[in-house]
Amino acid sequence: MTAALLGAPAAQLSAEPSGTQVVIEVANLRNADGVVRACMTRDSQRFPRCQNAAQGYRTVVPAGQAATLRFTNVQPGTYAIALLHDENDNGKADRVLGMMPREGFGFSNDAPVSMGPPSFGDAAIQVGAREMHQTIRMRYML
Repeated sequence: MTAALLGAPAAQLSAEPSGTQVVIEVANLRNADGVVRACMTRDSQRFPRCQNAAQGYRTVVPAGQAATLRFTNVQPGTYAIALLHDENDNGKADRVLGMMPREGFGFSNDAPVSMGPPSFGDAAIQVGAREMHQTIRMRYML
């Protein structure tokens, strides 16, 4: 994850007028400090940061209210979701020695992490016409 992960303000980036709701249950959030930044994108080149992803959605929620997150009006397709527990609400993923994440993170499908974020394919989920539920486990390295 890079320092700019999920740094945009709370906003849904898609202008589509209708679609499905994607409900995310956030598990293992270690405290209520800061915010949880979430993004969901169809653009594999923009995952996990989702910056400038025309086919993406973002939200920022106070950590104390982040047990359940929702993306509404999601168009059917293949997406990947990334979460960041930005405990100091500075808009970036803080790191120790420039490498190891100091703050929590999570991905759809509980995608494996090794020496960096998972691939889009490992985190990919299919969104169809029905409401979708996904549980994402927050992970903390420190």
